[in-house]
Amino acid sequence: MVVEITPSILELLTWVTARERTYDDVVEAWKSNCPRYAVWDDAVTAGLVTAGRQGVALTERGLAALG
Repeated sequence: MVVEITPSILELLTWVTARERTYDDVVEAWKSNCPRYAVWDDAVTAGLVTAGRQGVALTERGLAALG
């Protein structure tokens, strides 16, 4: 699935890099009940971010998207 790198996704990527974030941080700040505004889900689907025990981080693809 190809996901367009929207301004909202770029905002999420920038937000994640500003400081260490946990998965709970991300879900709280970026959750949405609107299926048309699923920024976190789109970023995960596109392989731009990863979440694990060490927290949330950008993948190489996510870092490249930031330029």
